[in-house]
Amino acid sequence: MLVCALGARAAWVWQANVYGKQLAEQADDYGSQLAEKDRLHGREREEAAAAALDQLAEQQNARRALEARLQDQTKTHWKEMNDAQQAQARLRGRLATADLRLSVLVDAGTLAASGCDGGVREATCTAGVVHGAVRAQLDPAHAQRIVAITNEGDRGLIALQACQKYVSEVQK
Repeated sequence: MLVCALGARAAWVWQANVYGKQLAEQADDYGSQLAEKDRLHGREREEAAAAALDQLAEQQNARRALEARLQDQTKTHWKEMNDAQQAQARLRGRLATADLRLSVLVDAGTLAASGCDGGVREATCTAGVVHGAVRAQLDPAHAQRIVAITNEGDRGLIALQACQKYVSEVQK
């Protein structure tokens, strides 16, 4: 009975060692599988982070390029606006000093039919577009008002063009 007990004990210890080794190998395999999964997951996270950083850099570069284009457009807009204002100021100055007079074409047939020439003289310059056209000079005050109106219109057109350019750049 003692021999049987010793034999059973030896078989029990031997079997425990074998199963212990198998469990240790499985644990090592499982641990290495987990480590491999962690390593792969870490690599995926790094790749995703790198892709996100690349995309962010591209977006920042695109934003900087857009800001540069918009800044150039703003400079162009203000230059056009300043040039238009200077041209209008020169025109107003020439009108104020009587260096330049505004005139309008008058239909000579209408004047003759009404029997009144209204003090309007025929143009002496033959370089005009209409041969023998009758022109009436405008009062300087009226000319100043017309120039002011055209100045506002010019500024409005320049502002509209700037807005259109801005919208087209932003939509790109």
